[in-house]
Amino acid sequence: MTAPTTGNARERILDAAAETMRTRGVAHATTKEIARAAGCSEALLYKHFRDKEELLKHVMRERLPSFEEGMAPGTGTVAGNLTTIAHGALRFYQRSFPMMASMVAQPSLMEAARDRMSRYDAGPKHPVRFLAAYLSGERELGRIGAAADPEALAALLMGACFQQGFLHYFTAGPDGPDVPESVAADLVDALLPALHLPSTG
Repeated sequence: MTAPTTGNARERILDAAAETMRTRGVAHATTKEIARAAGCSEALLYKHFRDKEELLKHVMRERLPSFEEGMAPGTGTVAGNLTTIAHGALRFYQRSFPMMASMVAQPSLMEAARDRMSRYDAGPKHPVRFLAAYLSGERELGRIGAAADPEALAALLMGACFQQGFLHYFTAGPDGPDVPESVAADLVDALLPALHLPSTG
């Protein structure tokens, strides 16, 4: 197949991969299908991405809601930053469930994907690590209590976002509206005592 001359090939491939993985699931979305949907050859796809796992990593980072950009310790308010992070995480998990469900349901595929994704330092541990690093930075600046546990708090907040994102996906379906920001604010508000911050309620 000859690739169309309009548009950036990498961006078209990412768009096609995101849609194919959303509708078919990661386990069943092949690079051949993705290339066809992008209007290019499979060879061109492999010029931009080494394998499907690298393509998945970039889909997750560039085509799903982000909750990491522009978030640095010492900027804004801690409660406001955490609410922004949580809202992005809720939307990320809501949108990623249809993509990942088929892979999670098949242990052999899950094991293979886990091994291959580790080469790109990617996987479900990344959001918790990001949030823990952010909270550690805020603790060093004295903006949260010295006794606060960044790793435990990050796991609690991201775990809650994962669960609420799934519940919203289950209720609203794959094309439903985003989780309201008020849900994120409520989750963060529940954590504020552990951060030694005043409640926003």
